[in-house]
Amino acid sequence: MPGVAASLLLALGQLVDPRVLRILLKSLAITVVLFILVAVGGWYLLDWALTALGLSDAAFTGADQVRSLASMLIALVGLWLAWRIVAMAVIQFFADDVVQAVEQRYYPQAAARARDLPVREQFSTSLRAAARALFVNLAVLPFALALLVTGIGPALLFLAVNAVLVGRELQDMVWLRHRRDAADPAPVSRGERLLLGGAIAALLAVPFVNLLAPLLGAAASTHLIHRKGRT
Repeated sequence: MPGVAASLLLALGQLVDPRVLRILLKSLAITVVLFILVAVGGWYLLDWALTALGLSDAAFTGADQVRSLASMLIALVGLWLAWRIVAMAVIQFFADDVVQAVEQRYYPQAAARARDLPVREQFSTSLRAAARALFVNLAVLPFALALLVTGIGPALLFLAVNAVLVGRELQDMVWLRHRRDAADPAPVSRGERLLLGGAIAALLAVPFVNLLAPLLGAAASTHLIHRKGRT
């Protein structure tokens, strides 16, 4: 859909905007700190859980090495999922700043009509989105494991699931500022939302590029909604 491609290009061009760069650096710093905390905490939690399940040092010679290897493999999968959840949760918290930066430059009339989201609402929205993403990704994990024999199956499954999740999150980042009431639908089709969500979900899986993906998605969603001409 051309609207999604055009919105992504406009968002990409705004990454050099000083205001957007400040938001990017701030959100990146918080994301990396949270990610490290999740990584360290998850490692120790896995090690404790495996020990409690009987894989203690006294179980057999080399149990600690087996436990460490198992913890590492599980942690790597967990961290791959955690990055997307943590990064999107953080940018959701800063979404109001990102959307304002785009609107004030490209859509000043819409910016004047928008409501500022209270910090409490931003925080609760971010937590709900993170919890929803965590629950859904854990729910599909058994199916992904069953698809391991196909090679590419797990990656396609997670991409499809996260395309839906990310598309919804990106839409909410913008539309919560402009909707008239809770029942007011966003001026974006399901196909457009899914396509944008899929593009950003795919970028989140690419090293280094995934550092920019959440902010790029928030900016692109702002363009997509306002270019529909209904806000």
